[in-house]
Amino acid sequence: MPEFLLLALAAGLGVALATGPLGCFAVWRRMAYFGDTMAHSALLGITVGLLLDINLNLAVAFGCLAIALLLVALQRSRQLASDTLLGILSHSTLALGLVTISVVGPARINLTGYLFGDILATTYTDLIAIWLVGALVIATLIWLWRPLLAITVHEDLAHVEGVNVTLVRTALMLLMALVIAIAMKVVGVLLITALLIIPAAAARRVAHTPEQMAVIASLIGALAVLAGLSASYFWDWPAGPAIVLGATSVFILSLLKSSKL
Repeated sequence: MPEFLLLALAAGLGVALATGPLGCFAVWRRMAYFGDTMAHSALLGITVGLLLDINLNLAVAFGCLAIALLLVALQRSRQLASDTLLGILSHSTLALGLVTISVVGPARINLTGYLFGDILATTYTDLIAIWLVGALVIATLIWLWRPLLAITVHEDLAHVEGVNVTLVRTALMLLMALVIAIAMKVVGVLLITALLIIPAAAARRVAHTPEQMAVIASLIGALAVLAGLSASYFWDWPAGPAIVLGATSVFILSLLKSSKL
């Protein structure tokens, strides 16, 4: 197996490990639109990286975290509904990022790679960053698992039981922002939310407990990475979209299985 394919496989598995359990919370809390907003804000991070001449991956990560914190602050003001805020931030950051990139550096960046993923160009530095962030996300989710489940079931009841709802919700948003920043290398800005939502949605059809759903979602994500990279290697499909189609195929199979039960 070529070295570039091994690096791509290791990177995809690292992302799948993190997106599995985090995607479960995105499904349970109906945060798919939040994922889209974070993904679109990644382009704004690329713009900042180009302007300041800093590492684009770091710029994307800080950009996603900044937008997540801004969203938390705007939600606390309660001046607009959450879906309205998400819509405004999502499309504004996407438009601002695309316009600025076209003005300051269209020749300095492979925009298609960021939009649809460039997993086959993964370097050892990318791989280390993906696995470090993935390990951090998994460790934090394990630590906050019960509070996260509590606020997912009923936020007011969790508050009465002593859970710091605002802190836990903010932590979840920041974790999702981090995962989206690293997943952009695998499936790109336009498909990140699919990698978060589809494996978790498929796992929901067959799991019996939240823990089972998190593990199964990671396994489905890993299977999608294997299928997508295989399709890319043997049939020359674009890797990022092929990975998402792999996850979609598993979701369709889960629908068929549950319909027969």
